[in-house]
Amino acid sequence: MMSCRSFTLTTFTLVVIIQSICGFVSPNNRNNHNSLLKKLKATNVEGGDLIVGESCTGERIAVVGATGYIGKAVVRESVRRGYSTTAVMRDISKGKNDEKLKDASLQQLDVTDRDATEKKLFEKGSVDVVVCCLASRTGTKKDSYGIDYQASLNCAEAAKAAGARRFILLSAYCVLSAERKDPYALQFQYAKLKLENKLKELTSDGNNFDFVSVRPTAFFKSVSGQLEVVDSGAPFVYFDLDGKGKCATCNPISEPDLAAALIDQVADDTHKNGAWNLGGPDDGLSMKQQGAMIHDILGKDGEPKLFGVPIGIFDVIINGLQWAADTFSSEKLDDAAELGRIGRYYAIEDMLTTDSAEKYGRTTLREHYEYIVKNGQEYDPYTTV
Repeated sequence: MMSCRSFTLTTFTLVVIIQSICGFVSPNNRNNHNSLLKKLKATNVEGGDLIVGESCTGERIAVVGATGYIGKAVVRESVRRGYSTTAVMRDISKGKNDEKLKDASLQQLDVTDRDATEKKLFEKGSVDVVVCCLASRTGTKKDSYGIDYQASLNCAEAAKAAGARRFILLSAYCVLSAERKDPYALQFQYAKLKLENKLKELTSDGNNFDFVSVRPTAFFKSVSGQLEVVDSGAPFVYFDLDGKGKCATCNPISEPDLAAALIDQVADDTHKNGAWNLGGPDDGLSMKQQGAMIHDILGKDGEPKLFGVPIGIFDVIINGLQWAADTFSSEKLDDAAELGRIGRYYAIEDMLTTDSAEKYGRTTLREHYEYIVKNGQEYDPYTTV
């Protein structure tokens, strides 16, 4: 999933899907809470105790990256379940009037500041589970290692030091490429993989601290941006991988379903100290099928208008940018080349889970399209289409 990044190509009005790719109690109540907590035990799906999408252990949850697209959904789901929830954000003014953060406690902290995170993020004994929804905005090397790795690690270390028992990470399905050491694996994938490996180290000392990494294929929002374009009469753009119309396939997951899956991990030990690759309930839809579906839901006449852009155009752009970056020792051009590689990656790779254990939720992509046709969709400048 998806885990989606920002990238735009102007030639042919190219469209690229990118990964954006989720509470404390007062000191006066802490002793009472700790007494209660001794009676609570996280359950395991295999034991039959977890009610998927509903279970609540009564613990204190902190969500870091709470003003992000998925972070807001996670806060709302945590509050809905009945958890005492704290939403951690860099700028508290962005959360004060946000309905999605209603009934959560708000905390302001820049978690990229390692010293401040260590000293101020969590008081000792104040939090039980931390859900980390941090993600770099661009996917460039500096941004990825600063946010996807270091800032997230800062939060994990602070959680462990405070006595939290679990750290739940919103990661990305495409980290598999870094695991396989694919030659086209991306910087942000290596940063996330480095974090997962560091979490294994943090949880290996037997101090009752563990982690779960949830790796979504893609978010619904990341495959929705062309709806308005098609509605205006323009064609749906996809990337032609073989000159014969072959294109990438995915089974994205809705934001509420992903948030529910993340909060389920508070009580579910099935994926403890490991990764869970996760897609939505669909069998998988190609880009062309998505375009045809949008055409049908919009009630357009005739055959769907689909425009295939040769995948080779990415190579021309990437190679040109990388040559210029190397020639002029330009970090900006090097970042631009990486953005091109990100765009190419999502154009050629299937973000698809086929195992039933790696599918979650009820909302299909068609239902999502039908909803946004009627109700519109939230604009996010970082999800480029």
